[in-house]
Amino acid sequence: MLPPWAIQVCQVVALLVFSPLISGIIAKVEGRVQWRTGPSILQPYYDIWKFFRKESVRPETASPFFELAPLIAFAAYCSIALLIPVLTNFPLPLGTAGDILGGALLFGLAGFVTALAGVDSGSVYAALGSSRTQSVATLVEPTLIFVFFTVALVTGTDLPYALNATLAHSSSEYFRPSHLLAAAAFFAMLLVDTGRVPIESQGSTLEFGMIDEGRLFEHSGPALALFRWAGAMKQFLLYVVFLNVLAVPWGLASDRTVGAVAVGLGWLLVKMIGLGLVMVVIESSFAKLRLFRIPDFMGAGFVLSVLAILVFYLAGG
Repeated sequence: MLPPWAIQVCQVVALLVFSPLISGIIAKVEGRVQWRTGPSILQPYYDIWKFFRKESVRPETASPFFELAPLIAFAAYCSIALLIPVLTNFPLPLGTAGDILGGALLFGLAGFVTALAGVDSGSVYAALGSSRTQSVATLVEPTLIFVFFTVALVTGTDLPYALNATLAHSSSEYFRPSHLLAAAAFFAMLLVDTGRVPIESQGSTLEFGMIDEGRLFEHSGPALALFRWAGAMKQFLLYVVFLNVLAVPWGLASDRTVGAVAVGLGWLLVKMIGLGLVMVVIESSFAKLRLFRIPDFMGAGFVLSVLAILVFYLAGG
């Protein structure tokens, strides 16, 4: 039997170790789908290690916050892994220290300091990337807020473990229209936040397609390595929230034995690879939208989240 604190540490370790692997597998499959060889699935690890070994250069006009920002973002993503069901379906010691809204605030903190560091660098391109990122965030956040409202209404609480237990043990709650609409709205947000659809391409070298990456133009060395690592961690955590809380709340460890936790980790990776394949198919099947069409796409997600609440009340709560 593992002590609860050890399982909580395992959740953070799983985030740190396997988040670059998920990004590498998705990039490899995407290359194959597009009739390319594609990079190695270990390429994200090579890139992170390469940047850690390089010298860090800070622009003359940047403040000390420029070097502090990657540490804050990295710590914020590690903290989120303590609050959500990554490996277990029962709350761990810090699992009730913050609700799903607290996790969203940590996501927002990491994005804000990254954008602020881009502006602080004094680079026009980094500032442009930060501006675009925050513009998209203003369209994503209202959808998230209504999704969280739906979660709170369905379960009577906004703890992610409570929603996981509710959906995993009740087929009627899982197929409740309000839950399905909220999950669809979150999936639309997931496409945008992970840079898949509709405007950005992962790994793009075109300035127009580098909204998230544009913020990092002036970073180098260990700071850039932390930001790259944090980007993979963000994708990993968003997949965890969607899969373990909303879409596929099964396969998690139900006790504290080593075998149960290992099986929970295996199922998590299988579910993530499956979701990554879906993302690759969607990204490879649809043309990118123009920047001014983004409100239309996110507006559809927002309507789904509002409908989730309306349907909940119309169905009698």
